[in-house]
Amino acid sequence: MNDLVDQAVSGDKKALEGIVLEVKDLIYNLSLKMLLFPEDAQDATQEILIRMITHLSTFQGKSSFKTWVYRIATNYLITERSKKKYQAIRISFDDYANQIDTGQSNKILHTDNEGEINLLEEEVKVSCTHGLLHCLNPSNRLIYILGDVLGFNSTEAAEILEITPSSFRKQLSRSRERIKNFLTAKCGLVNSNNPCRCKRKIDFLIDQEMIDPRALRFAHHTNRSIDLMNKIDSLDKTLSVFRSVPVLHAPKKVLTEVKQIINSTTF
Repeated sequence: MNDLVDQAVSGDKKALEGIVLEVKDLIYNLSLKMLLFPEDAQDATQEILIRMITHLSTFQGKSSFKTWVYRIATNYLITERSKKKYQAIRISFDDYANQIDTGQSNKILHTDNEGEINLLEEEVKVSCTHGLLHCLNPSNRLIYILGDVLGFNSTEAAEILEITPSSFRKQLSRSRERIKNFLTAKCGLVNSNNPCRCKRKIDFLIDQEMIDPRALRFAHHTNRSIDLMNKIDSLDKTLSVFRSVPVLHAPKKVLTEVKQIINSTTF
């Protein structure tokens, strides 16, 4: 990757496009978990890629390129996106628990098509998972995503966030405990004694217009993450819930617009 960076800095636009292709999905999935809505994650991904491109010459190879890219992304997501619009998305764990308990039904009235039900079940699961992250404040959310969802160790994550490994571990431990306690008490995937199941929430969330069956935000994959949970070799079902969420590809529009910038005469 360092050779590709050197070529890009020297003016090789193909090399620059190659770098963008390499990191665009990493940035998009981080942005999606931080911002919840795909349209916001798309805008953020484009802005982060532009920042990466315009600051590429400052990469000195002292850390891995991936770490450097994540540092740019996290700085943007914490500073530029910490606006009132995104603060308003936050919800307390208690209020989220009430949402979980409301509107559960053993029947699915919206459709009896098994394929559609599978997609809707996936949509509920991923939406709920991303929504739960927003019970944490932005900095703790980011720490939890880096540590438990993406699996960075404390040294790597601390380097990304420019804090000490000790500080990262302490903050991760607190966020991990809150997420784990919530899922253990509420989620049927984590604790089979809990009544909540993703299928049981389908009709309610559609009725509340929280899910649009004609425009699903997350369920575009045939490999359902609920099934993937059973294949994860982990004793911690909490981690399985988050790590079973499939990696989504950044929208084609992001790549198209960034390529236009790369190829523009003003770049």
